[in-house]
Amino acid sequence: MRIATSQFQASMNRSLNTNQEQISKLTAQMASGSRIQVPSDDPVNNVRISRLNREEAILGQHRANIDAVKIRLQKNETYLTSVVGDINQVRDLMVWALDGGGTQPDDLQSMVQSLESLRDSMLYSANVKDAEGRYVFSGTLTDTPAITFDESAAPGSRYSYTGNNNKQQVVVGNGIAQTANVDVQGLETYLNRIDAVLGGLETDGVSSNDPAMRELLKDALTGSDTAMSLISGKIAEFGGAQNILSTLADNHGNVSLSNQMAMTDLGKLDYGLAATELNGYNIALQSTYKAYAKVSNLSLFNVL
Repeated sequence: MRIATSQFQASMNRSLNTNQEQISKLTAQMASGSRIQVPSDDPVNNVRISRLNREEAILGQHRANIDAVKIRLQKNETYLTSVVGDINQVRDLMVWALDGGGTQPDDLQSMVQSLESLRDSMLYSANVKDAEGRYVFSGTLTDTPAITFDESAAPGSRYSYTGNNNKQQVVVGNGIAQTANVDVQGLETYLNRIDAVLGGLETDGVSSNDPAMRELLKDALTGSDTAMSLISGKIAEFGGAQNILSTLADNHGNVSLSNQMAMTDLGKLDYGLAATELNGYNIALQSTYKAYAKVSNLSLFNVL
């Protein structure tokens, strides 16, 4: 049987192309460690890996959200802890001032500077801004101060809450949202009570035994306990929220690890098998080249 030169060359070219393509494919797989270079390599597992990648992207966003919320809560806790410290100091001053037997007018006047500093410190903490210049404790009215001071009003009514109570919800899991903000409504009432005490202290010869002054001091002392309860309760909520977020982050991490292991199992390359196949195709390629060269040099005169 005779084989035309064109048929022989076409057959050799097909063999060379096939071997070369397989070598290139195996080389790419070994370089990446993945046996699926294109969807057609394994359509079923490729779909599974695509789904896992989508889930990984969602988990990654949830974990990033958790990290951001935890940082916000930690900062908020720091600011409010400072407020608690100020409230404690004000309370101590009120207890001392109510000791009518040992508190003289000059002693009461000496409280003014401390009370003013503590009041202003709490106002500063309530109206603190984040790195983007937004008010932290104003609810969702982040362009508005949480507590506003009206200098024209009478002492005891100059502070008002100008934020709102709306929540900023951040998605931290499938169907799970975490409140990322907190308001300080109620603190303005306490600031007004301190302001009222300061107004009373401006009276000449003021005494803690004076019924009107004593009423202001008692009101501020009661307000200290109320404000302490308010702010401490919010700090306690931060702690609970951070514990939940930490647990949720760990769960997301475990799911992510499981997904990554599944993707590795579905798409990983068996290097031993790949090396064997690569060696086989290299041998086949070399043999094809040798056969092509050998046959190309033959003619009818070689068999006469």
